[in-house]
Amino acid sequence: MKKILIILSLSLILVPVFSQEETAGPELVTNTFNAATLIENQTVVSPYKGGLELMIHHRFSLIEDIKNLYGIYGAANTRLGLNYGISDRIMLGAGTTKDYKLQDIQWKYAILRQTADNSMPVSLSYYGNMVIDARADENFGPEESYKFMHRLSYFTQLIIARKFGEKLSLQVAPSAAYFNSVPIYSDTTGYKNFNLGIHAGGRYNFVGNHSIMLEYDQLLTKQDLSDEDHPKPNLALGWEINTPTHAFQLFVTNYSNIINQYNLLYNTNDLTDWEFLVGFNITVRF
Repeated sequence: MKKILIILSLSLILVPVFSQEETAGPELVTNTFNAATLIENQTVVSPYKGGLELMIHHRFSLIEDIKNLYGIYGAANTRLGLNYGISDRIMLGAGTTKDYKLQDIQWKYAILRQTADNSMPVSLSYYGNMVIDARADENFGPEESYKFMHRLSYFTQLIIARKFGEKLSLQVAPSAAYFNSVPIYSDTTGYKNFNLGIHAGGRYNFVGNHSIMLEYDQLLTKQDLSDEDHPKPNLALGWEINTPTHAFQLFVTNYSNIINQYNLLYNTNDLTDWEFLVGFNITVRF
């Protein structure tokens, strides 16, 4: 219970504490990243005040062979979402994801913003979400012990980013995830409710509006599982095309769950076995 309260406290308290807008100050560094997501992870970027973003995330199945056209004919996972800029610092969003029938509410707050004179050398944003798993009741244990709260999970993250010149942007983000219900296989084996992780990623603008992107996620909390069954780290490499109204990202990755806490805890695709898939993200700005 204490761990849940830590996450909810961050989610409910940090935003109002830092919610006052700056009226004047040094010139801010802009376009640290081109979209609210790097590939799968959030960035320090949010819609401007009154701005609306349509997010389309699509993941094909694992690359196998010509029989499934290297993943294109396999089962795909998709998320549709909307993000809205409450202010230039505060974002609210909602979305729906096919796998696990997930319904999410998310928020982001820009606590610190990098300045051109380097008086503030980094940007710092807080991100959080709450997700409802809308599958049938029997997916959450015995019927007699079922409660709606078993469907809920939470994710929170502090994103630290810096733009180096006009080409390179890097970020790192410690993360915490909590599931009210997780698979337990016996008294000694299963997943843990509270989990910590770390994310690192970057973008390099190599020519015009074209960039390459890389991100990596590592679960830090040891699960009560064998090494073979333990969740695998996440790796993605992508290419991005950015315009004033759109950002299109095409990438190869070993994770497909889209929602952060599910990727962190439930990814079983092994990098050493070359278990990869192709995905794309489209951001449409209004």
